[in-house]
Amino acid sequence: MKKNLYKIIGAVLVSVTTLSSCDKGFQEINVDPINIISTKPEKLLAPALVNTLGPAMMRNRNFNNELMQVTVAISDGDGAVFRYEYRSTFSDYLWNAWYIQLTNFKDVYSLAGKPEMLNKSYQGISLVCQSWIYSMLTDTYGDIPYSKSNLGNSGVLEAPFDKQKDIYLDMFNKLEEANTLLSAGTTIVPSSDPVFNGDITKWRKFCNSLYLRLLLRVSGKSEVSAQVIAKIKEIVDTKSTTYPIMTNNADCATLKWSGTIGTDAYVSPYVNGVRAQDFRSPAIGSFFIDHLSNWGDPRIDISVANGYAVSGVNRLGISQGATGGFKGVPSGYAVGAGVVKEAYFYSYDQTSTGTLGVRSLQQSPLTGILMNYAEVQFILSEAAAKGWISGSAETYYNTGIAAAINYWVPTFPTSISSQVVKDYITNADIDWDNTLPLDGKMEQIHLQKYYALFLVDMEQWFEYRRTGHPILPKGAGLRNGGVMPARMAYPVYVQSANPTNYQTAVAAQGPDVISTNVWWQKP
Repeated sequence: MKKNLYKIIGAVLVSVTTLSSCDKGFQEINVDPINIISTKPEKLLAPALVNTLGPAMMRNRNFNNELMQVTVAISDGDGAVFRYEYRSTFSDYLWNAWYIQLTNFKDVYSLAGKPEMLNKSYQGISLVCQSWIYSMLTDTYGDIPYSKSNLGNSGVLEAPFDKQKDIYLDMFNKLEEANTLLSAGTTIVPSSDPVFNGDITKWRKFCNSLYLRLLLRVSGKSEVSAQVIAKIKEIVDTKSTTYPIMTNNADCATLKWSGTIGTDAYVSPYVNGVRAQDFRSPAIGSFFIDHLSNWGDPRIDISVANGYAVSGVNRLGISQGATGGFKGVPSGYAVGAGVVKEAYFYSYDQTSTGTLGVRSLQQSPLTGILMNYAEVQFILSEAAAKGWISGSAETYYNTGIAAAINYWVPTFPTSISSQVVKDYITNADIDWDNTLPLDGKMEQIHLQKYYALFLVDMEQWFEYRRTGHPILPKGAGLRNGGVMPARMAYPVYVQSANPTNYQTAVAAQGPDVISTNVWWQKP
């Protein structure tokens, strides 16, 4: 009995000792090295920027470009975007992608506000990027979850939809705060910032340039127009040093894709997300290419290599038609019209060694545009034409033209006093005409702005909905009564996931269909 008792006691002691030794290093072994539970602002910024811009570029390609006659699908099937008809799944993609990144940008703000990580610049950048995303969301859908969005961790699982007017007014507050925070010039980790490489001055210029974009978008609403116009004048004229804006193409907010296939974090989504044959599938729209061709525009010049791998490839990566010259397809063509694709966007060529051959937009470093300097000049041209700011609408207009071309063709001068610029404008017959009524001037400005906004998320569509310019030809095959869609419908799943707030939003805004105008479009 005693021997058995001693054996039991011994076994227990051995077990205790063994368990004690097993516990050593337990905490370290059971910490996931990949899915970290804490982080810093500099770790979140770059992925959030990349993952916001990627979906914006994809919907620019297959939604904005089709609506705005940059490209035209060769299709007689249903759900053709260029015929103002599209599937409800288009709505899900942007809603899901952008709300996820809002959580990351809000985390950047809160983390950068902690005493141990206090950094005003990361906070300011976060507010700029939040305003950028929220503006794209509300301009796409109308009323959206805003003030209580992204609060799932706090128990808000069914966020209310804020009215677009309230969203805009609060975005203005965010950009005011961002401008103040960025004015401190607090340094950030350059490698955390794939847009400006840590240049806080340029982030501040982007902040206020975005501010101008959003102010102009709602300037037609009588209930806010007075304060909006006054703010535009303040930014441009009376307090320009307090609100610096972009002053040249070096200030453009562009995430320059640096990688090749599968080798770098900053690979264009056009490379990793679109097959080569799909990228070159749509035809170039005749509205888009005819103007460039008639103007003799350097952006489609194929007389020299223009810095690309081979001669005969222009800066926009557009092919010539089989019969020579640039021939586009009229948008909105009727089913059964039998159109034939000629001009299209080149896709990349990959050799057997994995390197890229002919340069195209598919792997261009210039396609990741958040906002560019040329757009700012056309904003100023419109404001000057309407008498809101000092300065010459013509000067802003000409500068915008030069900057838009220079972005793609660096050898093209940006100075409007350059004879090259003067000759281009004269020969293209796009000289500013000060005798035109305001609507005629708006057409001049917005036709050029249309090209400046090439590849910039869905800004062409947003601006067309705001202004009705540039005037687009209408084909016989258009659906939706031949009227440009005014919004995307809400994702279908929102009706079941957030039913009460969804119904409230629809009752306030109007039917959840593509023909319902958002607030800033309504008279």
